[in-house]
Amino acid sequence: MRKETIGNCELYLGDCLEVMEGLDKVDHAIFDPPYEERTQKVIGTLRRNDWRKSEEKINFQAIDNIRDQTAELISKVCNGWAILFCTAEGVAPWRGSIEKYDIKYKRACVWIKPDSMPQMNGQGPANGLEMIVTAWNNSSHSKWNSGGKRGVYTHQTNQPDRTGLHPTEKPIPLMREILCDFTNPGQTILDPFMGSGTTGVACVKLGRKFIGIELDEKYFDIACKRIEEAYKQPDFLIEPPIKHIQDKFI
Repeated sequence: MRKETIGNCELYLGDCLEVMEGLDKVDHAIFDPPYEERTQKVIGTLRRNDWRKSEEKINFQAIDNIRDQTAELISKVCNGWAILFCTAEGVAPWRGSIEKYDIKYKRACVWIKPDSMPQMNGQGPANGLEMIVTAWNNSSHSKWNSGGKRGVYTHQTNQPDRTGLHPTEKPIPLMREILCDFTNPGQTILDPFMGSGTTGVACVKLGRKFIGIELDEKYFDIACKRIEEAYKQPDFLIEPPIKHIQDKFI
């Protein structure tokens, strides 16, 4: 296991199920977990949204065997919103898992992708959306910052600041909107499936603390670099980064 501290961000290279066992409470958890096994078998590869490379072989474990464990650990470490991305088919299994551990399922929101990859084989419509499961893990009433706003988020996948270094990279404007709706400055956000660190970049921009966990060293290093770069762009009132610290664990 490896830990990097960059500003108000703590980044862990390791298995999220192991790392979360040792974490203190966080305010919210926002994450994009792996696909379901059925979905992975059907698609076999990841089609990149930026079209730079047509396909990338799936090299991560399906969520099915660790969904319940993930939900259980989220129930222990998260003290507010638990928000996760999934396919339409994944909403029901995720609801079942989070409710098993007394996390209150609220509803599924949707991310509309106007520039999603078209399907040209004539066999059916292309997928133009992802679901966003929202749940509340606190005995108090749930609360957010956007009044009667509908849970529909419309953002281009291919934003000008997209790096293209991760096949399922989320757009920063999408993550910023979600953070503004559900979280407040100074709060700590956990992403146990950090990928290339987009949620962390958005947290830096909006003055949130961030804890990210990633199993793949390549993406972990990309996330570290992106978060370091986010601190160097003074377009928001954010704290300057503290000295980069690396800790090694046995």
